Amino acid sequence: MVDRSESGEGGDDSSVPIAFHDYRRERQIRPVSFDRRELDQILRLYGQMVAANEWRDYAIDHLSDRAVFSVFRRTSEVPLFRIEKNPKLARRQGAYSIVTPAGMIAKRGHELSRVLRYFDKGLRLVKA
Repeated sequence: MVDRSESGEGGDDSSVPIAFHDYRRERQIRPVSFDRRELDQILRLYGQMVAANEWRDYAIDHLSDRAVFSVFRRTSEVPLFRIEKNPKLARRQGAYSIVTPAGMIAKRGHELSRVLRYFDKGLRLVKA
């Protein structure tokens, strides 16, 4: 790398050498992902729904703007629900949301545990 200050072309800081891996780390856009606590809550719910024979498969996508956990009844179908984490909405409506197959938001909130309560089943009256 040429030091421009010695050659008389201006003395700016753009000629200071830096390590390539430091440059890539600063410039790299990291995808949004679920942390361990969030995945634990989601996978606990997934296990309950699999045991109830309602869900059979899942997919996790880590995109640049959001993380998505999709659940399927069959792999070849569209997802039954998508559990999304969008950090840009954290201060507004809440970072977590549940999206239906039609694309409508079924539940949204700031806490994942409260959003996942959408899947809790209420008591049912059973005739004997």
